[in-house]
Amino acid sequence: MASSSLQFAYRTQKGIGLFDAAPAYQPLSGFVKPEGNLRCCGYSPCGRYFAWASPEVVTVVDASTGQQVLALPILNVYELGFSPLGTFLITWERPAKDENGDATKNLKVWRTVEEGVAGADKLPLGKYVQKSQGGWNLQYTADEKYCARLVTNEVQFYESHDLGTVWNKLRAEGVADFALAPGRSYAVAVFIPERKGQPAAVKVFNVPQFNAPISQKTFFKGDKVQLKWNQLGTGILVLAQTDVDKSNKSYYGETTLYLLSVNGSFDARVSLDKEGPIHDVSWSPNSKEFGVVYGYMPAKTTIFNHRAVATHSFPLGPRNTIIFSPTGRFALVAGFGNLAGQIDIYDLEKDFRKLYTIEGGNPSVCTWSPDSRYIMTATTSPRLRVDNGVKLWHVSGALMYNEDMVELYNVLWRPQALDKVAGGDPMNPIPAPHASAATYLGSVKTPSKPAGAYRPPGARGLATPLHFKREDEGGAAHVSMNNGSAPIGPNGFGRPRRGVPGAEFSNKKKRNNKKKEGEANPEGQNGGGASLAPPPRDFGRSGHEGR
Repeated sequence: MASSSLQFAYRTQKGIGLFDAAPAYQPLSGFVKPEGNLRCCGYSPCGRYFAWASPEVVTVVDASTGQQVLALPILNVYELGFSPLGTFLITWERPAKDENGDATKNLKVWRTVEEGVAGADKLPLGKYVQKSQGGWNLQYTADEKYCARLVTNEVQFYESHDLGTVWNKLRAEGVADFALAPGRSYAVAVFIPERKGQPAAVKVFNVPQFNAPISQKTFFKGDKVQLKWNQLGTGILVLAQTDVDKSNKSYYGETTLYLLSVNGSFDARVSLDKEGPIHDVSWSPNSKEFGVVYGYMPAKTTIFNHRAVATHSFPLGPRNTIIFSPTGRFALVAGFGNLAGQIDIYDLEKDFRKLYTIEGGNPSVCTWSPDSRYIMTATTSPRLRVDNGVKLWHVSGALMYNEDMVELYNVLWRPQALDKVAGGDPMNPIPAPHASAATYLGSVKTPSKPAGAYRPPGARGLATPLHFKREDEGGAAHVSMNNGSAPIGPNGFGRPRRGVPGAEFSNKKKRNNKKKEGEANPEGQNGGGASLAPPPRDFGRSGHEGR
């Protein structure tokens, strides 16, 4: 199938735009940019539609042409989304109450395209009360046959064409989260937090056989979780986190990672060989391996297979993010947030060879293009209100495009299936950059070489001693004491020698011998040497020191 141009959408303070990226680098012709207070926007997962919401109307356009497909006159929409194939549009309005004081049904499902029905005449297929904005959307199976939503103590399932009738229910006392599996399998994972002394649990069920789970894992230290299915729906990673770290080693609680297979043949805790929090975990698109960034800084990044066995570790460094490219050939390992914004690119098919390190600045967005050739980085508001804009980097590390924007709120690639993007070797040939890239690079000042730490003249030109090196520079690993206190002495030299309770100190015998020698030599018989002892004090008869 012929490949189509890459495209991304952005939302700023002034409006929304659709932009054809490489190789065109120009706004989408035929799309009229909306302006004003635009609260949200998004593509359908299939990439066919693009939608946004203003305070008065929700608009849907064809992402290829920019032509309007639907205009729904709905007020106060703050979130919107699509079903996997774009058949259904889901909107979420701010919760409100009717004249009787009852909550209004603010979650609505619409058919995106209906022949002969105008937007003003369109009626929702289903309406529900959804108070929380977190996890507001329905979850669909990949073929859109079923959808599900979380209510108190159960997950309700519906047939997509009949949203007025609950098709089936998965009862689970205290259920707090769930995730439908992608791919062809009808499976669902539910999370039940700790309650009444019982451990937390993640259970996987086949839909609709809800009598007994096909796989489950129970654990303590789990106040909340992230449920991450692989692309085929054959395995799920469970990143569990507590609100409080009882060992007082972290402000953000403890993290633990578990792996479960959908057929129940395997479940285990993923063993990590570096102490500290889990910063990120991500599946490869091949569904056979995943990457984890973990440990106190400098963090460690390791690739595991589908049986949770480590297969490769990258060099230690200040990193907290790992993202696989859509084809699975490349992986980027980066440090964002309070880290320096460096992005390491690795070729997993070439013995994990490092291709380049991108100096990304302070990005709050970092995503692969659908064809795995480009990386988009963006600095957005409100995290950072200055230096907002979008940059496109080639996988080789070269800057391809740069555009500065005022108060950029959101930017995202248009989804595309792998059979619709360009094939061939992404590394050959390397495309020519847009003129904006050269302009940006010409304006960037070359950073001066840091002077480094002061070294006395006698130590200049010599190798740094081992115990002064950081762990990622070849120094010894930091080892904490059993009770959580820091070790005494320089890093790399091990723990101090322990004293055995009740045993004499090794130097006590020498001190006793010296004391006996001093008693054997009375005053004036010290071998002719001058005595260092002070003269005797003059006390009165009363036994008190004279005044």
